[in-house]
Amino acid sequence: MREYVRGLIQGAEPGSPAPSERELVQHFGVARMTVRQALDALVSEGLLERVPGRGTFVARAKIDVQVRLSSYTEEMGRRGMKPGSRTLLARMESAGPGVARALEITEGAKVVHWQRLRLADDAPMCIEDAYLADSIVPNFLDQPLPESLYEELQRRDLMPTWGEDSVDAALSRPEEAELLGIAPGAPALRIARRAFAGSIAIEVSRSTYRADRFTLWMPLSRPNTPVTRPR
Repeated sequence: MREYVRGLIQGAEPGSPAPSERELVQHFGVARMTVRQALDALVSEGLLERVPGRGTFVARAKIDVQVRLSSYTEEMGRRGMKPGSRTLLARMESAGPGVARALEITEGAKVVHWQRLRLADDAPMCIEDAYLADSIVPNFLDQPLPESLYEELQRRDLMPTWGEDSVDAALSRPEEAELLGIAPGAPALRIARRAFAGSIAIEVSRSTYRADRFTLWMPLSRPNTPVTRPR
């Protein structure tokens, strides 16, 4: 039954209605619970999505977020999508305890806070708050804001060479949901990043992705075999 539905929706436009539970019960002559389990499996795969009060529909394709040190602009380009952004806030602030610790600067030191709504093919995908130490990127706000932060850092010979991400699942807050075009309380993916150029902490950022359009992809490999001294 699951493969039957998979075949029906293959190539269908996102938002198209999936076969109803009643139709599938009649077609296969099985219990409604059996039908629901089959549809639940396709929802878990991201092929279908349930809309309360309306039914089950073909899901929009998710964009995979690969865990690697690259900019949002680079990631959207990799997916063949047109990146874009809208600046929500750009100002100088005093570093709070968390930002100061992450950037390895003194609490209260000046930091650039740049908040953007990130777009892909003109659709909202992510809210990103980036913080940079003013002592590292002087005069950042005295010129037009760049299209890509990492391109600007490269221009300053500060392209990040390594970093660390932490990932959390959360429910979107009302103000986030309004910007991202999702329902308040809808699932969100939060990624906090520290990026370094050599030993210099360049950037700390907090990004909130809409979970209905993003999936996190991490390539894995077996640990290296320990090297033992021959006897």
